[in-house]
Amino acid sequence: MTNTKLFLLLGTSLSFLPQTLNAQCVSPIQDCYALGYTQTSCPNGKGVKCPFGSGWYCGGTAAQDCIKLGYDKDCTGAGESGSGETCNGKYQSCTCDSSYKYNCSGTGYSGGSGTTCGGKYTKCTCTSGYSWNGSSCTLSCASSYKYTCTGTGYSGGSGSACGGKYTKCTCSSPYTWTSGACSCPSTYQYICSGTGYSGGSGTACGGKYTACNCADGYEWKDGSCQKQVLNGAQGDLYYCNGTVVGVKASSMNFYIAMKDIGYMNWNSANRQCQNYSFCSNVKGRLPSYGDLTTIYNNKSQINTLLAIYGGSQLTESYSYWSSTQSVTNVYVRVSMRDGKNVGSSSDSSYNVRPVLASW
Repeated sequence: MTNTKLFLLLGTSLSFLPQTLNAQCVSPIQDCYALGYTQTSCPNGKGVKCPFGSGWYCGGTAAQDCIKLGYDKDCTGAGESGSGETCNGKYQSCTCDSSYKYNCSGTGYSGGSGTTCGGKYTKCTCTSGYSWNGSSCTLSCASSYKYTCTGTGYSGGSGSACGGKYTKCTCSSPYTWTSGACSCPSTYQYICSGTGYSGGSGTACGGKYTACNCADGYEWKDGSCQKQVLNGAQGDLYYCNGTVVGVKASSMNFYIAMKDIGYMNWNSANRQCQNYSFCSNVKGRLPSYGDLTTIYNNKSQINTLLAIYGGSQLTESYSYWSSTQSVTNVYVRVSMRDGKNVGSSSDSSYNVRPVLASW
């Protein structure tokens, strides 16, 4: 729009007014406000009243008149050009070059590249893993970015992600990163259930354990809970390969055999007791007089244990040989009926029950 056209629309300051007042209002625009008559009165009462309204034009420079009509844009920015007519060299609106068409927002975008025009760019910058293909940021991850790193045993991704995937994952204990997955170490191989099992030992991995806890009477051996095979002293019992071969009362410090070995003279009794095997190389001996007295005093508890574990009761109708000699060729024997001791010739025959020599 030229200054002449501005004059016809507005009527510039009176010093600029080459035509009559009627001429200034010849315009297809029938709106005082649009023509710049925006004041209801002018300073000092000077001004020109709009011929078809209540507005007044109080005068001003050409630049001010253009701004009133909205001609306030230079349109000189990057990619900009003026749209429509000019007024005092300015435009009411600007248009952008067609190359400014990208909003540069959304997944994979980090912003615009270069200058903006109307809030748009000629190209965009992309986040890691994405690249600009000339029109958009597209995923461009290397083939090694293939793990989502979610699920049982996973604690997240290792390093940076690309498109929500990683080159490897971090695993929650006790899982380990093996062959592209968080998996249990090979040592976690036992389910720990069934006869003889009381659960897993330690932490589980994938429902399995490195070892199991075993129920009473079972022991963990060779990767399973096996029936426990006891050997040696276990409280009031003495075992040989899981079998009770000797018992004692709680107050005693030696074990006695489960059964009598016969009715014989002293020499045979002594010899057979020394050869008696409780287990492998664990040998017996003939009990001393003190041993037999202790056995008699604890006879009730001993007989109870003998009955439970398959032994034979101490015989009360006969006496038992001891290793204690009273005089030459005379040895003490003790009755299990009354605990009395009597010296007898070694040629006489009495009951014999070995005791455990040591353990």
